[in-house]
Amino acid sequence: MSTNDRGTVKVENGRYRFEGKFHYGYPNDPIRNEDGELMGVTNPRDLTHVHMYGGEAPFFEGLGQGKLLGTRCDNSNCEANGSIFIPFRIHCPDCLSKNTIVDMTETAQKGATVHTFMITERTGAFNTLPKPIRFVNVEFEGVPTILMGYLSVGEPKIGMKVIPIFNTTNPTFTILDLSWVPEETNETELPEGYTFG
Repeated sequence: MSTNDRGTVKVENGRYRFEGKFHYGYPNDPIRNEDGELMGVTNPRDLTHVHMYGGEAPFFEGLGQGKLLGTRCDNSNCEANGSIFIPFRIHCPDCLSKNTIVDMTETAQKGATVHTFMITERTGAFNTLPKPIRFVNVEFEGVPTILMGYLSVGEPKIGMKVIPIFNTTNPTFTILDLSWVPEETNETELPEGYTFG
């Protein structure tokens, strides 16, 4: 199957329009034990999952442009008024009013901090990151929420100052377009396709 055979999605008049095939089945293969006895079959499938971003689309588009966007509650009657949320939240979790999009790139570039971290060799089935993965929870001064990401360069430490890098060369429009590096990292050390923004 070529990529030309895959289904496509377009938006027309505010509605999603699906065309083509999104699921392909392939012939089964027998699974046999060492004595040649049939134990089962493989059931290979190729499935295209459609993930719609809705109000979060500006966040993912911004990453590919070298921007880290958050949101802020501007409801003067809310206890969270003025609170900035990263990860991006469309609505305030306290009053449910629609948040205002704010550019947090400069704040993050001035130095965010590793709140905690985890290094793993085992990941989910669809992981595309090289192992081991150095997951980091990143906190920003004046922001009440913590953003999970991954460290591309170096070894994480609690309290370490980090700055964001962005996949601006060939963005995937996923959270993988954002990564973190220690603040003293040189541009020559960045993974291919990533920039400081």
